[in-house]
Formats: sequence, structure tokens, C-alpha cells
Amino acid sequence: MRKEFKEFAMRGNIVDLAVGVIIGVAFGKIVSSLVEDVVMPPIGRLLGNVDFSGLFINLSSTHFDSIAAAKAATPPQPTLNYGIFINNVITFLIVAFAVFLMVQALNRWTKKPEAPTTKDCPQCAMTIPLAAKRCGHCTTQLA
Repeated sequence: MRKEFKEFAMRGNIVDLAVGVIIGVAFGKIVSSLVEDVVMPPIGRLLGNVDFSGLFINLSSTHFDSIAAAKAATPPQPTLNYGIFINNVITFLIVAFAVFLMVQALNRWTKKPEAPTTKDCPQCAMTIPLAAKRCGHCTTQLA
């Protein structure tokens, strides 16, 4: 069992997956910063100086001016933080779109159209090499 696990863990795909996860986490942090620090402030400004990360619904009977104040209360009071959820949805959409673009670029770089090595005989429709001068199946002379 130990040997099988070692073979599984050292397989190339697993190592590639681990590298992909590490890069993905770092990329996610960059995109989160992009959304929170660059994208959302102008959107909030256009919508009347709204800070999405501060939008919440207080689920307790006590009034709180911010999420931090509700969490700092003793005991911490429940809040429905829909502004943070909006930020996370936008972050996800940007990450998904960026990953989509990267995968498309990688596919274009790695896919090379393969030149055909065979053709079909016009007489019998059997597959023959491109360099053939005569069909090996029906002996038709090829041009």
C-alpha cells in the first residue's frame, strides 16, 4: 500500500496539480486585491459612494454601524454580510475569466496541427501512405 501511494503521489499529474494549486492561490490573492482595491471603488463611487464590503444586514436587536462593531460585541452578533458576498462573486467571475483566457492561450500554444501521413485511395477508399504511387489494396495507379 505504501508503494502504491508513493507511485500515486509521485505521478507527474499530481505534481503538476500541486504546482497549479499553489499558483492558483497566489493568483487568487492578486485578483482579490484587484477586485477590492481597483474594481469595486469606482463601481461604489458610481453607485453613490457605496462601499460594498461594508454592506450588511444586522440580525440582532442591537444597532451596529459596521460589521466590525457587530463582531466586536460581546457576544459577537450575527450579521448577513451581503456586500462581502458581492465582492467574492465578482472576484470569482474575474478569476474564472482569467483562467479561461490562460487555458485558451495554452491550448493555442500546445496544439499544432498535425500534417496528415495518410490518404484514402480514390478507387477503393482504403487508407494508404501519402507517398504511395500504387494502392496496396486494389493496385490502382495513383498520381
